[in-house]
Amino acid sequence: MRPFEFIRADSASAAILAASGDQAGNHQFLAGGTTLLDLMKLDVMHPARVIDINAVRAGGTTSIEAGARGLRLGAMVRMADAAAHEEVRRNYPVIAQSLALAASPQLRNMATLGGNVLQRTRCTYFRDTSYPNCNKRRPGSGCAALEGVNRMHAVLGTSEHCIATYPGDFAQALIALDAQLELAGTAGSRELPFARLHRLPGATPDADTTLQPGDLITAFKVAPTPFARRSLFLKVRDRESYEFALASAAVALDLDGGDVKDVRIALGGVATVPWRARDAEERLRGRVLDERSMQQAAEAAFANASPREHNAFKIKLGQQTLIRALRQAAALEI
Repeated sequence: MRPFEFIRADSASAAILAASGDQAGNHQFLAGGTTLLDLMKLDVMHPARVIDINAVRAGGTTSIEAGARGLRLGAMVRMADAAAHEEVRRNYPVIAQSLALAASPQLRNMATLGGNVLQRTRCTYFRDTSYPNCNKRRPGSGCAALEGVNRMHAVLGTSEHCIATYPGDFAQALIALDAQLELAGTAGSRELPFARLHRLPGATPDADTTLQPGDLITAFKVAPTPFARRSLFLKVRDRESYEFALASAAVALDLDGGDVKDVRIALGGVATVPWRARDAEERLRGRVLDERSMQQAAEAAFANASPREHNAFKIKLGQQTLIRALRQAAALEI
């Protein structure tokens, strides 16, 4: 681990001020640290300034608010607390399940919601600095995964510069429920649709998000919707626990009998960013939810997939994961 300056901030404004004082923009906010510290030890990330925000309590950053106006999750809420919250489990089950199925109990007790959505890829070529070719770590160096061992890599949203998979689960739940971000930054407070947080790799895979230097996520907001209660998160992985998804699906359904009034679908484990499967939604909206419509939706979701040598199986697996999630959501008693 390289030397760095450590600053402890006791408010969001103090954290943003500390970040703005870093002229080179080489700073990182520290909350749970479950990703940042790992990557610093591996010499993948080496910020010159680390700003500890664990003392930031004002502005609802550590609270969960649920009611008629919807759900607000403070960005400093720990994953375990949100997963166990009674209102979240009852009215937004896809969120609770996506958090409960992530990582290990020890990590869920430490990791924050804000940090979770900003976690970086688990691509071996990114995390192991002995590989020189990683455009996400060393822009312009190439992508070793393209012709390397790419079983865990993405088939959706890829580019010739990067096929690294977005690793999180919580983000899929948020994108499926049309969540909003509350942000604080040097220009003041603002809101941003969560769907606009993550960037496709394109030619600049080193830029994971649209956040500006000094931007701090303070909360997540989910509006009350007819489909939030009939929602679930399904995760398929190599082993039952403490493993990242090979394929996952966050689905939310608004049904009128067997007809789909509205639907939201997000996919994980198969894409470079949290993936909203809008083509699949369009195949289902206004139709009877049956085996034929679900199969057509699943095929639409992966119509533009670009598999590599070792990960082509993810197309079929992702389709079956989505179909299974839709079946289970339809069967829920709410």
